Amino acid sequence: MKEMIKDLTEGSPRRVLWLFSLPLLGSIIFQQLYNIADSFVAGKFIGNDALAAVGNAYEVTLIYLAFTFGCNVGTSVIVSQLFGGKRYKELKTAVSTCFIASSVICIVLMLVGFLFTPALLHVIKVPEHIFPDVIAYLYIYTLGLFFQFFYNISTGIFSALGDSKTPFWFLAFSSVSNIFVDILFVKFGWGVKGVAWATFLCQGVSCILAVYTIYKRLAAIKCEEKPERFSFPLLGKFLKIAVPSTLQQSFVSVGNMFIQSLVNECGMTVIASYSAFIKLQNLAITCISTLGTAMSNYTAQNMGAGKIDRVKKGFHAGLLMGWIVALILTAIYLIFGPQLIDIFRSADSAEGVVEVGMGFFRIVTPFYMVVTVKLIADGVLRGAGAMTQYTIATFTDLILRVVLAFVFFRTFFEIGIWMAWPVGWTIAACMSLAFYLCGAWKKKMI
Repeated sequence: MKEMIKDLTEGSPRRVLWLFSLPLLGSIIFQQLYNIADSFVAGKFIGNDALAAVGNAYEVTLIYLAFTFGCNVGTSVIVSQLFGGKRYKELKTAVSTCFIASSVICIVLMLVGFLFTPALLHVIKVPEHIFPDVIAYLYIYTLGLFFQFFYNISTGIFSALGDSKTPFWFLAFSSVSNIFVDILFVKFGWGVKGVAWATFLCQGVSCILAVYTIYKRLAAIKCEEKPERFSFPLLGKFLKIAVPSTLQQSFVSVGNMFIQSLVNECGMTVIASYSAFIKLQNLAITCISTLGTAMSNYTAQNMGAGKIDRVKKGFHAGLLMGWIVALILTAIYLIFGPQLIDIFRSADSAEGVVEVGMGFFRIVTPFYMVVTVKLIADGVLRGAGAMTQYTIATFTDLILRVVLAFVFFRTFFEIGIWMAWPVGWTIAACMSLAFYLCGAWKKKMI
């Protein structure tokens, strides 16, 4: 186990980042396959209404993902800095503290989910004929939140220790399994519920394997004194990172629900098209965001070791890496977009599903290069603990995107919704880059 732990403070920054990032990139692709598989099976094997149901449910699940993301980032940054500083006793205490804190957050979130999900679905104007499927999917999803929380925290710890390969193998196995279990349960006649139960089962297996491996991995790290199980000072440091990260992702989720409400006014063709497109869009943005996450871990370890110059070199290497990925994704979506959207479309659905989806691709994908600048710069800010600057840039993007979507919608209809993305990304990218260049992050430490 010990040989899987990697020190990101030594060696060529470019080589270190590439070797660390590639398995992470593979992991996140497989992670996104969970949602893509759900939409694929729903659209192909159940129908257009099922695809729309999963799409609407997905907007609500993003709220849950916001909290898991926050806990993941909070754990990862703290553990990275402690590992980089070789403070192994505090590292072990930090891990147990983050697990305990996340458990409490998860329980509260599950209670809120079971109590208020129906009201939330009415707010985003879910069509009545798909409402029962959406609510069923979300109740099952909520049951599996513990699996989602603990798995994501575990991946954050793996990354903090410089190990990006182990979560890759876990996800490769579970996401591929999810596709087959999805199809199997749907063939049993379970419909949208079967899709949800398949995700529940496969995420559960991943979670158990990940948590077990983490505790084996930590046992291999020797320290002279017995670590404490819980630390209030480390809890405070965890929350300092986790809360802004959660709020950022929550704003994304809430903003997406507002946008979904606009989409739901455009008819079933646009709803189904948006459901397919947003999965592909999130896959692309998540790929680029993952490089930002790698940048965070790299920055945190090197900040913990006091190697600021390596962070600067890493930023340039990460930016180049991100642009390469962005160019590849842009080319794939513009060239093969119709075929990719068609994957989610049932045989009897309207041809307009593909046409609407391609309209989104043509407007948004050329700006993947722009959002890459923001996400890599954000990775440095987050890894250094400069959460104020990170939060300002991120919230500017989110607020602008939602407001402009409503403004543009009144004139350009669904095209106006798509136009809001590039504007928000461009302004936020300028702000994140400015915060990085001003260098205030160099003084931040957990």
